[in-house]
Amino acid sequence: MSDDFLILEEDDEPARDAGTPEFEGRAPWRILIVDDEPDVHMATKFALKGFEFDDRPLEFLQATSGAEARETLKRESGIAVILLDVVMEADDTGLKLVEFIREEIGDHMVRIVLRTGQPGQAPERDVIVRYDINDYKEKTDLSATKLFTLMYATLRSFRDINIIESSRRGLERVIGASAQMFREQFLDNFARGVLEQVSSLIMGGLDVAFSLEEAAAATHDRKEMTLVAGTGRFEHSVGESAWGVFPGRVASAIEEHRERGRGEYGFWVGGSYVGMVVGNSGRASILYLVGEGTPKKIDTQLIQIFVRNVLIAVENLYLRNALVDTQREVVFRLTEAVETRSNETGNHVKRVAELSKLLGQAMGMNSHDVEVLRHASPLHDIGKVGIPDAILNKPGPHNEDETVIMRTHAVLGYEILQGSDREMLRMAADVARDHHEKWDGSGYPRGLKGEEISLVGRITAIADVFDALLSERCYKQAWDEADVIKLLKEERGRHFQPELVDVLLARLPEIREIYVRYRDEPMREDS
Repeated sequence: MSDDFLILEEDDEPARDAGTPEFEGRAPWRILIVDDEPDVHMATKFALKGFEFDDRPLEFLQATSGAEARETLKRESGIAVILLDVVMEADDTGLKLVEFIREEIGDHMVRIVLRTGQPGQAPERDVIVRYDINDYKEKTDLSATKLFTLMYATLRSFRDINIIESSRRGLERVIGASAQMFREQFLDNFARGVLEQVSSLIMGGLDVAFSLEEAAAATHDRKEMTLVAGTGRFEHSVGESAWGVFPGRVASAIEEHRERGRGEYGFWVGGSYVGMVVGNSGRASILYLVGEGTPKKIDTQLIQIFVRNVLIAVENLYLRNALVDTQREVVFRLTEAVETRSNETGNHVKRVAELSKLLGQAMGMNSHDVEVLRHASPLHDIGKVGIPDAILNKPGPHNEDETVIMRTHAVLGYEILQGSDREMLRMAADVARDHHEKWDGSGYPRGLKGEEISLVGRITAIADVFDALLSERCYKQAWDEADVIKLLKEERGRHFQPELVDVLLARLPEIREIYVRYRDEPMREDS
């Protein structure tokens, strides 16, 4: 996804009206005049005719009473400055309107300038102290020159307050996202926060493009560069190839720097800025800010510092994710080895993982815990590494002594996994210990009942039994789905938590899709 912002040259040309073609695409500053004297409206607009601030003109809204102003404020948004008469329907109409704006509407951004033709009615010192206003002027004191100065000061204040607020929101999102780096949605949240921060650096910065290479590849295939965040003109291009969005000269400049290999690059193409980091993984992260004209020196410095730090953070995120992915792959291959030893397939653990994820979501677990469960549940039978082959792979029923030994795999698995600092392994320890407990208390190893059993243990228990019954084993044929469903209904409230049986049966279409994706090959007769 991408965003761009405008960096415009200052000039000495006369100001233009908001309706002229030169201002198309540049939102005007909205000014609300509240006064019961029509001549005041006319004089104010005349004095400010052609006024510009930051290359943006003025748009005037008008109200001739406090009641009309209230309706306007409820209906309109984005008002920057209110020029407010004190005395209208009543001596304190303007003051009451200030309270309405600040307290009822809760707008603390708009700049309020009180104007009065009767200063004795509302002494300036008292008004300044008691009310959240930004200036207090007598109408006779507002010449065209002083009104120009007033408007410049209030708009500058409004602009700066909005920059600070935008920066705060962006920083809040970045911090919130960085506290949840392990979540799948982290990168999207982080990218959106980045864009808000960049836009806050330069007023008028509305469009910025944030793109990343999907994978570290030896080739520089353009199709691998994808937009992951954006505002303005790029807002609807998220997920698309960046090369289909970037102008040709920008794409060429990126390729030129990309071919240099690892490093940090920041360069201007026309009035647009491109910040790029190519990390040790070979993946490039690019922030593209579209502008026009010559950027100010301070803008250039802020952008370069910010972009450099952001893109290095993104590269570090990828390195962290690569480490997490490696850990998960090691865990998965370990579980495959355990299942292979017991003549079960690797697809069994994949199906249990996906079933556990689906059931965890249905039971209201948050997205993070669901993802942890997805990677922890395949370790439910890790304790089987301590069970002798003769018992583990016995083709017929176990005798009483063999059953006792076989059941120790739950405690063995717990002992293998307990004590880890890793959240996934701690959850996996609970899964290994509890996945043979039963809702009615007749399970093992501790004979727990109902919610005494961990939720992850209850979920993995039904996922494991469901898949085991549907799958072929060395000691049995696969059951028909109808027979499995019948058993689940019979064991509802006995072996399994009733709600888990209900949600599993309600999601059979989704579960069938899992079995299409992770289908077992038929077992050989000599297996």
